[in-house]
Amino acid sequence: MLVFTKLLSFFWCSRKPWLYGLLSVVTAVFLCFGSLKPGYSFDWQDLIYRGVQILQLSTISDEQEVTLGQQINQQLIEGEQIKLYSNPRINAYLNQIGQRLASNSDRPELPYTFQVVDDKSINAFATMGGMVYIHTGLMVAADNEAELASVVAHEIGHIVGRHALEHMRQRALAEGLLSATGLDQETAVQIGVELALHLPNSRDDELEADQLGLANLIRTGYAPVAMVTFMEKLQQQGGATPTILSTHPATSDRILALQQAIDPDTADVGEGLNSQAYQKFIRSLL
Repeated sequence: MLVFTKLLSFFWCSRKPWLYGLLSVVTAVFLCFGSLKPGYSFDWQDLIYRGVQILQLSTISDEQEVTLGQQINQQLIEGEQIKLYSNPRINAYLNQIGQRLASNSDRPELPYTFQVVDDKSINAFATMGGMVYIHTGLMVAADNEAELASVVAHEIGHIVGRHALEHMRQRALAEGLLSATGLDQETAVQIGVELALHLPNSRDDELEADQLGLANLIRTGYAPVAMVTFMEKLQQQGGATPTILSTHPATSDRILALQQAIDPDTADVGEGLNSQAYQKFIRSLL
């Protein structure tokens, strides 16, 4: 606080026009980090020296979003929150499917990354900037490539809808971390990791991602019925609810919305319905 007071005195006595602009920046940074909760405390002087980046989440650029997604990915891996599956054949297979879908999405300019998570639970999630994660358990649960592609398309739909960014903004506001200047990138990464692990998507987000994913699936040439059959399979599965459905809106509502959006005459027209071919691709997982 003493350092900040001395800076104010220096700026005031100097009476040089260009210093007033610098004063506003210093004041904004001071106010931003002075308002952070103890759990996210920082030495603001150190942040200035390190050239900390402040993100305006409402106007974040694609480049900033990609960087943020990559940093969240790094934290997830280095913090051992997820374990990536190392089989190159399985990873190449998922990436091939994902890149096809990404090129036909409404945000094809992003550098998408598709990663297989070594986890037997039926789950998938996405963070910002094109980062998509598919569990091995989900790949085994799918009967064919089109069903797997339907999940990948759904996760791309979340990225297209910028859902993770909106949830980050809401979380930062709720916890008092977002000021008029924006959000510190280090804090954004911490929030992003928490959001990635706890699947906080709302009903509206899920329904929108379903519709965006369905349109993407059809444009890419996959049979749209696969998105419905995969959800029906998960809904009918005995035992615990699959993780991918645990915090989502009622599966029956999602299935109904998809059925209404699909032309029944062309529902099974397209690629990816050959179960035997799919089993060969994922043989190492079985």
